[in-house]
Amino acid sequence: MVTTQSLSRSQARRVALAAQGFADRPHATATMRTLGRVVERVQVLQVDSVNVLQRAHYLPLYSRMGGYDVDLLHRAASGRDQRRLVEYWAHVQAFMPVDLWPAMAHRRAHYRARRGKWSVVPEDAAAEAQLLRAIAQRGASTARELDDGFARTRDHWGWNWSRTRRLLDYLFTTGDVAIAGRTSSFEVRYDLPERVLPPAVLAAPDLSEPDAHDELVRRAARSHGVATAACLADYHRLKVGEAKAAIGRLVEQGELEPVAVEGWTTTAYLHRDARLPRRLEARAVLSPFDPVVWQRARTEALFGMRYRIEIYVPAPQRVHGYYVLPFLLGDELVARVDLKADRAARRLLVQAVWGEPGAPDHTASELAVELWRLARWLGLDDVVATGRGDLAPALEAELHAT
Repeated sequence: MVTTQSLSRSQARRVALAAQGFADRPHATATMRTLGRVVERVQVLQVDSVNVLQRAHYLPLYSRMGGYDVDLLHRAASGRDQRRLVEYWAHVQAFMPVDLWPAMAHRRAHYRARRGKWSVVPEDAAAEAQLLRAIAQRGASTARELDDGFARTRDHWGWNWSRTRRLLDYLFTTGDVAIAGRTSSFEVRYDLPERVLPPAVLAAPDLSEPDAHDELVRRAARSHGVATAACLADYHRLKVGEAKAAIGRLVEQGELEPVAVEGWTTTAYLHRDARLPRRLEARAVLSPFDPVVWQRARTEALFGMRYRIEIYVPAPQRVHGYYVLPFLLGDELVARVDLKADRAARRLLVQAVWGEPGAPDHTASELAVELWRLARWLGLDDVVATGRGDLAPALEAELHAT
């Protein structure tokens, strides 16, 4: 495939960050319209249970909107007629726009055919029908509320799921039930799709598999701005071959343009609506599950940062810390900071902070401002640095001066 233009790495970064909403003018107070604009940019908000700082799906919104009221997300992902977001296996477990439901029909069919996501869930038509009847009668319910008393399994580390929970997860992947919300302890509440999704969404015709691939790659391309086939496939977890076929069709239609990016060995694709700002004035900490950094090879190719999450690494083997967030300044990732919310003492703990090669001299002062802003959003009264990492002395001084 012949490329018609090239981008420097700096230009590619600005295109990518603008596509993710970091070039948008901030609103003084975030509203549902603000949230809708961010969701239009990012498309998916990965859900994760780790709550050492703040749950993963809240943080990308904060990084783009600032200190918003989290009830905005709760409202957007609740009810039926006014619902904007629903949880599904869109990247991994993630909030996605409700209008993406018809494009996931092929995925629901795939999970039905193979009886689950990772492992086969033994077929039990009677138990499944019993669960669906119970949900129809009870309304939105957790697995614990529906549990039939079967022994819990330990066939995967970290899981301790009852038979009910395994069947509900299977029914969720097939679309026989949908996620209505979660409890305060993060338990999933399952309900019938017709009580979760807007009627117009359920009435919309399912997309064929090729059309679904086109739509998922199209949305990924808008969210990335510029990306390789591997990047576009990963966004909604398509196979690379499926993504490449869709890319070919979108190139023919003029929606994507092949481009060369400085330092990249693989052809990239630029969305026709992608913006290239002359400069960016972003300042944000990014969740490990933020779309900007969740594909680590792309992060390294764009920003030169080799970033790995170390939550599952034994403590003595961790290099940078447990819950490490990259710090975005302008169009560069200039530092990484290991953060923890000490809610009992109302403190934001900076357990380690490391500067990236070539980080500007004002990195510590800008990070201090951002950490105080983050602390206020989290309802914490103090920011405390513990002194680990090469940027720690400078940051500690700036925190005291702020």
